[in-house]
Amino acid sequence: MSETTAPLAASATASAAGAPSGSGSGSAPAPARAERRARRARIALRGLQVFLALFYGIASALPKLIAHPSASEGFAKMGWGNAGMYTIGVLELAGAIALLVPVLQSVAAAALGALMVGAFVVQVVVFDGQNAATPLILIVPLALIAWKRRESNRALLR
Repeated sequence: MSETTAPLAASATASAAGAPSGSGSGSAPAPARAERRARRARIALRGLQVFLALFYGIASALPKLIAHPSASEGFAKMGWGNAGMYTIGVLELAGAIALLVPVLQSVAAAALGALMVGAFVVQVVVFDGQNAATPLILIVPLALIAWKRRESNRALLR
């Protein structure tokens, strides 16, 4: 037997004899695997929330709150002026912070999703769809967070 087929043959012999395949501690029982998978999903969802909070706080709200020329021009073109720009900036910053607060995370994701629906409409109507895909792309993870963290709504209502 060659070195590469020996482990396969040993595994097949052990399996035929009724022994579990793999090394004795190599495979975990199904409930332990399911728990690890659920834990990884919770960690990934929290990571997504942190990423979106950073995106909304830094890349989206900050330019509006410091009146960056690119943000000012866009709001001037919409006819909303500085008041509209600052209002949207504050809403985005509040949503970014609330995404990190466990009791507010679902509501924050839903509110930011609603804000993105408005952003999509504005992009299509005012800017001829120039960046209309961005709000649509952001709605997907926000909807996922709102749905998966919906149990926090019960805690909020208590």
